[in-house]
Amino acid sequence: MTKYRRKRRALPVVIVCVILAAALAVVGYFVYGRVERYTHPIKYEELVEKYSRQNGLDKYLVYAVIKTESGFDPGAVSNVGARGLMQIMEDTFDWVKFKLGDEDTRYLEMYDPDTNIRYGCWLLGYLYKEFGNVEAAMAAYHAGRGQVNEWLSDERYSSDGVHLDYIPISDTAHYVQKIVRARDKYIKLYSKG
Repeated sequence: MTKYRRKRRALPVVIVCVILAAALAVVGYFVYGRVERYTHPIKYEELVEKYSRQNGLDKYLVYAVIKTESGFDPGAVSNVGARGLMQIMEDTFDWVKFKLGDEDTRYLEMYDPDTNIRYGCWLLGYLYKEFGNVEAAMAAYHAGRGQVNEWLSDERYSSDGVHLDYIPISDTAHYVQKIVRARDKYIKLYSKG
């Protein structure tokens, strides 16, 4: 068989392989998008929209917090006793309740999605206004306002007193990274612009 004939016979095989690879890439793209939407769902949309808007928050940040904190399980309880979708601790609940002047709400209601998202969004909005950036606000959500204020006043952790260059508690650093990645993924998947 001549070299020319071998090349002619190989050409249809190459074309079929290219078509199959392209088809697999298209199918893979759509499957990957569905998997990402499955792992980053939009739930409690009406509540998240309402309370994120009321507190000047990016709704995708709220979705990221709920996904990271509870995986959208309203009955979630952490190993330290935080409750609900946004994992509110009892002392944090008491502080937010006082700030809101909400005398009738009990800590047991942190299992109620409406109450939990209302309290969680108020707290996130408060922290965002106090710290002015997502990373510091999320570090405060995880480690506490006092701890973040200490870090911001320490040149080892903040060069400008506003942004955290380094978070010395690895759990908090990891938490902030998870929130930022999840928020960015929500924006990529659901933002229309």
